[in-house]
Amino acid sequence: MNAESETDRDARRPPAGVAVVVIGYDDAAHVTDAVRSALAQGPVVREVVAVDDCSTDGSAGLLDRLAASEPRLRVIRRRANSGGCGTPRNTGLDAVTSPYVMFLDSDDVLPPGAVDALLEAAEGAHAEVAGGLCVRRELPSGREVPWQAHLYALHSVVPHPARRPRLVHDTLCVNKLYRTGFLRTHGIRFPEGRFPYEDVVFTARVLAAAPRIALVPDRVYVWHVRRSAGRLSISLDRSGVENWRARTEACRQAYEVLLGAGQKELARAVRAKFLDHDLRMYVRELGLRDAAYRQAWWELTRAHLAEYDADDWARNPAAPGRLIGRVVLASPEPCDLPRLRELAARPARLCPPYARAADGTPVWSDALPVSLEPLRTRPVRALPLAVDAELRPCARGTQLRLRLRLRLRLHELYGRVAQAGPESVEAEWLHRDDGGVVVRDTAVPLAPCLTGSEPAGTAGSESVVLAQGPEPAGRAGSGAVALARGAEPAGAVALGPCARGAEPAGTTGTAGTAGTVRGGAWSAEVAVDLAALSALGAGTWDLRLRIRFRDGVSRDVSAHALRGAGLLRRSAVPSVRHGVVLVQPYATHSGALALRVAPGVRGVLSVARARLRRLLH
Repeated sequence: MNAESETDRDARRPPAGVAVVVIGYDDAAHVTDAVRSALAQGPVVREVVAVDDCSTDGSAGLLDRLAASEPRLRVIRRRANSGGCGTPRNTGLDAVTSPYVMFLDSDDVLPPGAVDALLEAAEGAHAEVAGGLCVRRELPSGREVPWQAHLYALHSVVPHPARRPRLVHDTLCVNKLYRTGFLRTHGIRFPEGRFPYEDVVFTARVLAAAPRIALVPDRVYVWHVRRSAGRLSISLDRSGVENWRARTEACRQAYEVLLGAGQKELARAVRAKFLDHDLRMYVRELGLRDAAYRQAWWELTRAHLAEYDADDWARNPAAPGRLIGRVVLASPEPCDLPRLRELAARPARLCPPYARAADGTPVWSDALPVSLEPLRTRPVRALPLAVDAELRPCARGTQLRLRLRLRLRLHELYGRVAQAGPESVEAEWLHRDDGGVVVRDTAVPLAPCLTGSEPAGTAGSESVVLAQGPEPAGRAGSGAVALARGAEPAGAVALGPCARGAEPAGTTGTAGTAGTVRGGAWSAEVAVDLAALSALGAGTWDLRLRIRFRDGVSRDVSAHALRGAGLLRRSAVPSVRHGVVLVQPYATHSGALALRVAPGVRGVLSVARARLRRLLH
């Protein structure tokens, strides 16, 4: 009887309403789409508060006309532009009358069912905050990348944020539903004025109030990324050093907010997130900036990292972000940028040389003896393994196959690789615009280099070149180990000996799985099937490798793109199906090997148009 009475009362109770605060400035091209996506959520959205931050492009007029036919829409015009996102969001928050509130930017949209999913989770768990999956949609390609997907893999309830420190990594405010009374009771607002990364501080204030949080795997927000837009969003416009200054200040304030609220573990997690995410992202792009930017960036970063204490550095000391941070702190001037860029990659790569101190301790370099001792205890599946890769045309007999030859070289890392016993490598090509499309080659054995060497070039050099060994096609006496696959090499081809030369420091006599690996390197060769890569038309493919070790453990890595004569050069490969396939290997911002493929006349024309656009702009 009691249960039936409660059910009857729930049926009679009016559904909780949600307000969506939409902010915009000079975004007439998109703002009405954003508002309509909020209104399309249905009656669960009681009100949409659109705050126009003193636009000059007619945005306010468009909103007024839409409001004339939509009673749930209220338009607020600010008299002066605030210069940021925080002030208009606070303006909208002050005007909200609904028990729950969400935030939406004018150039993004809410997918169908987003508000229902969040409200059901919040009410079902009696939570003050509910969060869901945000996807970054690259335009115009339409490629979607989930944001912090591991947080939203399953339905879950977090009774206290300290139980899930990883929450500090999701600094977005737009993929969440908040109980309005909770925000007002705790005085939680956004930083006012021009304060980039205002949501970092807002999220810290929310977590500091220790809300009960419900998490759902539903897609609840579509973040549109328009890199070719005339005016980039604050988070995308990283060309000026002031952007980095703003990010470090936001992270500093987030730390202080949480520490001041007694949330010490969450405060530590904020600093860890800065090292693992923010620092690595900007280091990958540092080589693209001019000398003045690099110097200013370096000084700002050293000043910020100087605030960290011993406990901050002691947690996961072998993590790439912490190694990068310690190198930056140890050098008063920018140094080793190409090598730092490789370590900042995802997955991380620590490229040679592998120096040692006088007592044998692994160090960053002879000139900068930052200890790398923690690498000796890091699991092999998490080591920043370095694999060099180069692409060459693959000719067999009198007929040119529609293939390339991918040569790979895995480096030793202070004896850890030989200890684990690398056995094979599998190459995967992931389509850049559709991550679900993968061209995978058969795993091939890794052969130890009996007299291996460092690649020509020095640590951090942009011109590291892998010297060519003999053609590994099963010739007698070449040291190659062939893998028979019929008349045409499909996937695995052969294993080639490494180049001869000087021995890397600290690897003499390292024991391998087949003889003595004196240079500390292993090699393999794989044929790249261009027919499979070109089947989808023009596109970009990222190379990923899976290295398997003797005990069954595997490590997924990306490959360092070697530069030098004849490498990373566009080529035209004859094709029976397409006539011709244009192939352009290149190094990404993080130095990883990727491949652009453009089949047929249409593909050639698309490449020509793209080059023309770059020249005109």
